[in-house]
Amino acid sequence: MDNASSVKEFILLGLSENQRVQKIYFVIFLFFYMTILAGNLLIVTTVMNSQRLNSPMYFFLCYLSIVDICYSSVTAPKMIADFLVENKTISFVGCIAQLFGVHFFGCTEIFILTVMAYDRYIAICRPLHYTTLMTRRVCGQMVIGSWFGGFVHSIVQTLLTTHLPFCGPNKIDHYFCDVHPLLQLACTDIYAVGIIVVANSGMITLSCFFILVVSYVVILVSLKSQTPEGQSKALSTCGAHITVVILFFGPCTFTYIRPSSNLSEDKSVAVFYTVITPMLNPLIYTLRNEEVKSAMRKLWSRTV
Repeated sequence: MDNASSVKEFILLGLSENQRVQKIYFVIFLFFYMTILAGNLLIVTTVMNSQRLNSPMYFFLCYLSIVDICYSSVTAPKMIADFLVENKTISFVGCIAQLFGVHFFGCTEIFILTVMAYDRYIAICRPLHYTTLMTRRVCGQMVIGSWFGGFVHSIVQTLLTTHLPFCGPNKIDHYFCDVHPLLQLACTDIYAVGIIVVANSGMITLSCFFILVVSYVVILVSLKSQTPEGQSKALSTCGAHITVVILFFGPCTFTYIRPSSNLSEDKSVAVFYTVITPMLNPLIYTLRNEEVKSAMRKLWSRTV
């Protein structure tokens, strides 16, 4: 970080510089963040306290909710607080920590979504081998692997950024510290670093997306041989997961697999994968899942 010693803090321009709009955004995003915390904590509590929800699918769903809470908490509280202040500064160390957190939890979520697709593939296409292939130990190893993969990806992105010299401009046209906005502030040629950053993110995003697509193509083909009742149940669980994948992968792919040229556009898209998707995930996974709704009703009645 010696190269960056001349810049001690950055200024986040946020989503808008209009004071009236910022107050409206404060109310909206505070509601969104409270919904994220309440919805995902409800999922975690329900899965952990229900004996019926002990299958690998709900094990992964529980960890997805934990990641969503962490992921949104890296950016949302700072963004919400900044709507009420004029001087939206963040220290250099705080900026790098936020960069690390965004990529750590974001990449971990990508891997967990991929693991969930594999789980659905085994459950639908190889049901007789499901209990032997998807043991609690294997599921635990997959989750640990997802966290480890997210950590490695984030370390690469963070180290590439911190070794760049920042010697003057410190205004970030975003509401959180991310790779592309920081690269544009570096006082050196960033072409090589930019290529590595895009390749790193693009390789992970596209490879996981390819696995997801292949999994669901195979699942849809195998459903033709099942009963209408089996098809309906399988499509219900798969439909929720596909919806979440589209909501998360679409904006991420748009932002990270290309060199960024329009930061104003990027920060608007970033709202979807840092706030909107973590907020919608609990709704998507519960509204179409009778087992989760039943477990929630039992938990509520037990608590009351």
